[in-house]
Order: sequence, then structure tokens, then C-alpha cells
Amino acid sequence: MSRFVTLLLLALGLVAAVPALAQQEQSTAPYAYRQLDDPAEEEKAQALMETLRCLQCQGQSIADSDAPIAGSMRSLVRERIAAGEQPEAIRGWLIERYGDYVSYAPRITSLTWPLFAVPAVLVLLAFLLLRRRFTGKSGQGEEA
Repeated sequence: MSRFVTLLLLALGLVAAVPALAQQEQSTAPYAYRQLDDPAEEEKAQALMETLRCLQCQGQSIADSDAPIAGSMRSLVRERIAAGEQPEAIRGWLIERYGDYVSYAPRITSLTWPLFAVPAVLVLLAFLLLRRRFTGKSGQGEEA
């Protein structure tokens, strides 16, 4: 009977340990959590990673996120920097692959220019309306 209890406790212990082992998911990307050997290359990679948005977290850069996709993107950036590719070329490739949303510094294109122009037009319109309102009444009062 004691053998049965021992085996039962051992089985329960293994079942309880399985979730803890499953949570130790690490990215399979080689440079997800490892820096480049060359400090200048790592600095370039880090600067680029801070300007790229994590697609899963949406509020963090890939440099700050622990999401698996962010780890893969960090590794990809470091591998391409180590291969001699320029940061802007890497950014362009990621934008082509994931869209403008991946970059914190969006480009002005034929699709995005209204996002930049509309606020300026609204400020100009507000200025003109306020100017007309305040200068129009004083001008009418002097004529009468």
C-alpha cells in the first residue's frame, strides 16, 4: 500500500510541475535576448528596435516587449544589422511586411498625407474663424 501512495504522490507532483515547465517558453530566435558582439552594431540595432512597435502588445516597442513576436523581430533586426544592412532598409522591409503600423515614425504617402494635413487645416480654419469673429465686431461698431 505504501508503494501505491508513493507512486500516487509522485504522479501528482509531476502533473503539478507540467504547467510550470510549459510557462518557460523562450523564443527560438538566436538574438532575441542576446546582444551583438560589436557595440556599434548593437547601438544601431537598439536605436531601430525602439522605433518599431510590437504587433502583439501594441503599446510597446519591440525593445521593451517580452512577446514572442517581439523577440523574433529583435533577432531579425540584430541579424540584419550584423549582416551589414542599414537600419532604414530594415525598417522599410518591416513596413512592407507588416504595414505602416509597425513604425512609430510613419511615412508620408499618398494614403497617409491626410493624417498630417487635416490638423493643420483645422488650426488654420479655427484661426480664420476667430479672427473674423473678433475683428468683424469691432469693425461694424465703428461704422455705425
